[in-house]
Amino acid sequence: MSLKNLGKHNENWKLAERKGFLIIVSGPSGVGKGTIVRELIKSAPEHLVKSVSVTTRKPRFHEVEGVDYFFKPIDEFSELIEKDMLLEYACIFDGKLYGTPRKYVEEQVNKGRDVILEIDVQGALQIKKKWKDGVFIFILPPTLKELERRLRDRKTEDEEAIRNRLAVAHKELEYISEYNYIIVNDEVVDSVEYVKSVIIAEHCNIKRNFKDG
Repeated sequence: MSLKNLGKHNENWKLAERKGFLIIVSGPSGVGKGTIVRELIKSAPEHLVKSVSVTTRKPRFHEVEGVDYFFKPIDEFSELIEKDMLLEYACIFDGKLYGTPRKYVEEQVNKGRDVILEIDVQGALQIKKKWKDGVFIFILPPTLKELERRLRDRKTEDEEAIRNRLAVAHKELEYISEYNYIIVNDEVVDSVEYVKSVIIAEHCNIKRNFKDG
């Protein structure tokens, strides 16, 4: 049923089979997006799953294939690129390749699960070209001064690294218009609820629920 005929045949509505969707979460380093994603998945593990990346690095002793990462040698990773089987990929600071496998995301959303992917802006822009109905959420700090405070409170980086992260944050803010939603992470509990509200709203989205024809 097409939407234009909905009013004429409202006694015979034909909803599309429930499918999940891909949720892309980005934001500056130190904004708290990782904590938000972890709390979301804990709140609804049967409906929400974290995207599992593929990487060329070796597994660490506690990591499980298909749970933490899909571990691939460089030739297999290159083949995934050639066959357009990655939604995005990048070479990270350790010199190893990381990417988001299309197959895993497709399998999960077809099972009705929502897949959450925490990724930087450049990765999100790659995905946007290949996954048209993704839900893109940008997490903001209350202020840039508060972001700096959070970075310093972590006590994991020196002054130069903190300044570099703040410079990157300024650049990332230029791409907010590429996202569907922005959420200011003042309190994690509130931010988790805001993201839940976005997910509920998207599941009620007309275009996701009605089949054409």
